[in-house]
This record gives sequence, structure tokens and C-alpha cells, in this order.
Amino acid sequence: MYVLPAIDILDGKAVRLAKGDYNRVTIYNDDPVEQAKAFEDAGATWLHMVDLDGAKTGNADNIATVERILAATGLKVEIGGGIRSLAVIDRLANAGASRLVLGTALVRDPEFARAAIDRYGDLLAAGIDAREGEVAVAGWREGSGVAAAELASQMSALGYCHLVYTDIARDGMQTGIDEQAYVAMAAAFGHPVVASGGVAGIDDIRRLAAAELAHPGSIEGVIAGRALYEGSLDLHEALAACDG
Repeated sequence: MYVLPAIDILDGKAVRLAKGDYNRVTIYNDDPVEQAKAFEDAGATWLHMVDLDGAKTGNADNIATVERILAATGLKVEIGGGIRSLAVIDRLANAGASRLVLGTALVRDPEFARAAIDRYGDLLAAGIDAREGEVAVAGWREGSGVAAAELASQMSALGYCHLVYTDIARDGMQTGIDEQAYVAMAAAFGHPVVASGGVAGIDDIRRLAAAELAHPGSIEGVIAGRALYEGSLDLHEALAACDG
């Protein structure tokens, strides 16, 4: 299991939203590249990035910032938000992204989801963001009427073998995680998941690591954002907990 520090980009800045609410924004760094370097210096090998502008508009609005981070660090970078065309996938892949997360497109454009996985394979991950079991789309602002477990099963059948699963109600709230929800999602998906949403401190990392130990192949990674920025989670300690 590995830790992915999170950088969410809005208007060119590193921010966090509370429960995905664009009206509840906290700015943590005016320079996302500087923040990425800080995570790398602290020992991170992976970085999770979300283009919040792109998630809302459907365009890869902050792609230049993403490219700057890829050029300035040696991090493996997982990117989501506004990836809804093969052209954008090509550009990010050529820039050196390690994993690209498709979200809204999985629901609204299943033909694109199929064409993308057929062409790019392991580079792609399904991004499922759910509120009370229902998949949310368009930057979490809209419901889809699709059950998260059902979509996970469908994406697995298409060939997706990576899944980033976000519990929206907990995201950015530091309320703690529900590790069994990720174990259940991994069972529905048939592959390990990356857990996202609500990490409050080291106990959450340890609980996820224990869940992976009890259910091997269920949790491959965990995304941490606000807890790192506000100091309730130490990145060195989190990385050690995963290794242990």
C-alpha cells in the first residue's frame, strides 16, 4: 500500500474543498509546483492531482500546471479532472503522467470509456466518487442515478484494473475513513482500490493497512490531502505505516 499526497488545483492554486463544495475552498499554496516538490522532499513517490476547474468545465484547464509539476519532479503522478477526450489523454501521457483518472466520462460517455481503455490500458483508472452509494459527476455537483458498485463492476468488465474511490461525504472533512467501504468496493470491482476521502490522521492509514492485510488485494493506496496540509498527519509516519 502506498500514500498519495493530494494537490487539487483551482485557479492555478493548490486548494482543498470541503465535501467537494466549490464554495468551501481553502487555499494551501499559491504554487502547486512548490507544493509537489515539498511532498517529494518529504519522501513521497506518488502524487494525486485533481484539476478542479477541469472537473467542473469538462476542459483540461490546468494542464500546463500539471505539465510543470511533471517536469519539475520525479514523482509518479496520478491525475484526474476534465479528462474527457483522447487528445487530453495523449497530452498528459506524453508529459509523463503515470495514471489518468476518468470520472464523469465513465457515466456520460461510455463509448469513450471503452475506447480509452482499449487504447491506453493500464495507464487509466476509473474514478468513482460517491455520495450515499450514488455516483456523482461534473465535479461532484450532480447525481447520476448510478450505483457506485454497479459502475465499478461495469468498468472492470471493460478492462479497467485501477479504481480511485472517493467517499464525498468525508472528503476534505478529516472525519476519518470507513475502511470496510473500500474493501466492499474492491470486491465489487474485482481489483484493488485507491482509497480517498476523510483521512484524519495516522490511525486511518493504519486501519487501511490492516484492512489490506486482512483482505489482500483490496486496497492498493490511500490519498491524503487536508490532514497533511493542516498537520494532523505526518507524511513520513504515513509512509512508514504503509511500509510496515
